[in-house]
Amino acid sequence: MASTINVDIVSAEGEIYSGVAAMVFVPAVQGELGIAPRHAPLLTTLKAGEVRVQTPDGVEHAFYVGGGALEIQPQRVTVLADTALRARDLDEAAALAAKQRAEEAIRDRSDEITLAEAQAELLRAVAQIKMLERIRKLRQ
Repeated sequence: MASTINVDIVSAEGEIYSGVAAMVFVPAVQGELGIAPRHAPLLTTLKAGEVRVQTPDGVEHAFYVGGGALEIQPQRVTVLADTALRARDLDEAAALAAKQRAEEAIRDRSDEITLAEAQAELLRAVAQIKMLERIRKLRQ
């Protein structure tokens, strides 16, 4: 069991993943983190992006998180996400529409949405689009 680490990914909607991994990759605010078993304890925040969980048998599971918190213990990784989706549940058309709305709101500086909210929405949409593009390349 020393070559694996337990992983839990949860959001306000509930648990999205629970299992063991050989390696976990997360989008921390200061850059991507690779987490192996027996990693040093760490608490940090996450930005919108992709969480990848590599199982001991080599299968990789991908999840989108819209930000949140990360707790690492030597034998456990806990992702507390603001929002979380399995990669297969991402909607490219919705992400592209959200990106366009956010860009228009930033350009127009409308009263309905603040600049900070528009920028945050743009970051989330771009993260989803990048994740979908990476998955598409892997399938080719």
